[in-house]
Amino acid sequence: MTDYDEAAAERGDDEPAETHVVTVFLRNGGDVLLLRRSDAVGSYSGRWGAVAGHADGETRPQEASRPRERGASGSERPAIEGAPDAAAREEIREETGIDPDAETALVRRGDPFEVVDDGLGRRWVVHPYLFDCDARAVDPNEETAEFEWVPPTALRRRETVPDLWRSYDRVRPTVETVAGDTAHGAAWLSLRALEVLRDEAALAIERANDGRGAGIGDGPASWDALTAVARDLLDARPSMAVVANRVNRAMDAAVGATTPAAIEAAALEGIERATAADADAAALAADRLPDRIATVSRSGTVAAAVERADPEAVLVAESRPGREGVGTAERVAETTDAAVTLTTDAALADRLAATGVEAVVVGADTVFPDGRVLNKVGTRAAAAAAATAGADCYVVAASDKIAAAEANGGDGVDGADRAETDGADRQERDAREVYGGDAAVAVANPIFDVTPPELVDAVVTERGALDADGVREVAVEHAGLAGWR
Repeated sequence: MTDYDEAAAERGDDEPAETHVVTVFLRNGGDVLLLRRSDAVGSYSGRWGAVAGHADGETRPQEASRPRERGASGSERPAIEGAPDAAAREEIREETGIDPDAETALVRRGDPFEVVDDGLGRRWVVHPYLFDCDARAVDPNEETAEFEWVPPTALRRRETVPDLWRSYDRVRPTVETVAGDTAHGAAWLSLRALEVLRDEAALAIERANDGRGAGIGDGPASWDALTAVARDLLDARPSMAVVANRVNRAMDAAVGATTPAAIEAAALEGIERATAADADAAALAADRLPDRIATVSRSGTVAAAVERADPEAVLVAESRPGREGVGTAERVAETTDAAVTLTTDAALADRLAATGVEAVVVGADTVFPDGRVLNKVGTRAAAAAAATAGADCYVVAASDKIAAAEANGGDGVDGADRAETDGADRQERDAREVYGGDAAVAVANPIFDVTPPELVDAVVTERGALDADGVREVAVEHAGLAGWR
């Protein structure tokens, strides 16, 4: 019995002692790391869990007089001593051997919740976390009997620590998080969209079956609910062709069976396919990259290509207004032996010519059927500077970033003509970042621009380097995936 339990007994307090813990999901691709607890742990040995541990090193009874603080959703929760954020990172290091600072990135903190275990006399206050993890190599400590990387839906089909799915549910992607994310690129968001489909399909199967036998979850109501989720995902990021193409492909594969199980299977296959496509595009691009290159903004596929190519010198534009290029420069400096130079957007053309850059390599949010490239603002200027300097310009992206061709042969997305498409996709940041005065001055502070196809030497995808005809062929193929709607 702990000091807190003894104190509670003396007071006649039969409330369970309270322990704050962290539950940390590490995600790689579309899978999360599960650890089966060994006999060395004090509770729930033999069950599957995520990375977990005490959040504050202190166990104590619940007291009504304790101060309270607001959770992320506005709900009240007990204030705690200690730092769950630090505990989450320390548990990653201790239980997996993974360096949380170098190999992971925090995606989301979930609101804490309580789990009461009367058998153990404990009230667990669980603080859920989700981190993206760069690699799958794990060096577990004595608390783990075995580990696996599995789709999170496997949590619902295993014997786990109490309420493990509830922890995941508080940090998993949703239509709302896909719609509201401003920190990640289109390829990353497309994986999250497929995860939403996968998770919702698994939940639909479970809700419909409700322990009454297989097959009950295959009715039209479940299918209709999931097609509504798919449509919401398409509406969440209408300018991102890769989100539409990957959601459409999953739904097209499932439409013959019209069951939640078919959607779950198609989403799982789609996640594997998408992850492989991004890696293959990066590998093919790396084979083309010369020793001296330049890039703008942030693209995971471009970064992987640069790391694989390991060039002599890399020039990176800071990429206003978000300055994502700063992070790109840091990553390239940390992962290659290249001499990395970070420059202002305005100086890029001059530095490109002066330093003998041989190729500009950029990513893409969308490649239109006519070969135009929608990407972070500054891409068009970089491509034009490359043409002036006699350097090549490569767009590196999975082929799923090629927008579907319209039935009438148009070039836009969602039925828009060229002018409307360009205008709709050139989102603006706050004008006050550029000018906050009182004069009658119009401000343009776009996030994206459109690069004409004549400035692009090749669109390098997992299918190879595509010319204009190749891009158009893929666009027509993608148009055929939307028949489920």
